[in-house]
Amino acid sequence: MDANRLAIGTAQFGMDYGIANTQGKVKDEEVALILNRAIQDGVHMLDTAVGYGDSESVLGHTGINEWQVITKLPELPLDCDDVCGWVRRTIIGSLQRLETKSLYAVLLHRPRQLTGGNGEALYRGLQRLRGEGLCAKVGLSINGPEDLDLLLPHFDFDIVQAPFNVVDRRIETTGWLVSLVDAGVEVHARSAFLQGLLLLAATGMPAGFERWKETLELWRSWLVESGREPLEACLSFVLSHPEIAHIVVGVDSAVQLEQILTVMRNLKSEMPPQALSSSDPDLVEPSRWRA
Repeated sequence: MDANRLAIGTAQFGMDYGIANTQGKVKDEEVALILNRAIQDGVHMLDTAVGYGDSESVLGHTGINEWQVITKLPELPLDCDDVCGWVRRTIIGSLQRLETKSLYAVLLHRPRQLTGGNGEALYRGLQRLRGEGLCAKVGLSINGPEDLDLLLPHFDFDIVQAPFNVVDRRIETTGWLVSLVDAGVEVHARSAFLQGLLLLAATGMPAGFERWKETLELWRSWLVESGREPLEACLSFVLSHPEIAHIVVGVDSAVQLEQILTVMRNLKSEMPPQALSSSDPDLVEPSRWRA
């Protein structure tokens, strides 16, 4: 098990997050326990964002000197007349909250803003951050491969963070996963559990998912037939792809982190059926679930 491939997602540290989250925002003392346990096992990367409530401040108070930290810029204000200045001020604010001098990477949380009238200025602002040494790398947090179709012919980035799981395989099936790595782009996978949906028992399934009953029943039946636990099966699927440099996993407690680390030491190679794969945006994009 290479714990270096695990990145701790921190949305839960700053707000209630995830369909399977029944505990709410993680308490500050639990955050400290999580980070201490993770660093002992060789985990060294944190994934946060300006938009994740007060997660940056929580991390800063906890102490992140031993960590590589990724944060994400929020949506650029429509009335912004100094885009590069806004980018720099926003990241300086992140650095102050995180109580650190530089970041591993800064990603765009709303990458399609690059296609707007301020797109070139937004891109220059990111490049200047890297040039000043405020971050080592810049990149995109995408919703799907169509973002790459739209943007990568015109812009160069160091990192792409994309959803990737047993249901949402779009980054792989479109060929983008291999293409990105061949181009020297670092690929990070998020949503390995489809925001917790793939970990839920049938009895715990929220209302509104009946239209995907066949897919979710296929997933559960395969787990039973193969003798797999959902956590292990989800992690195995993503980590079986060597193109994935890091897998971003949200953690609610030190106990849950220990479960994840234990599972990562005993991953199996059997892959779930291709029939689970879906490109339905209403299923694979959690932001659309409430629509």
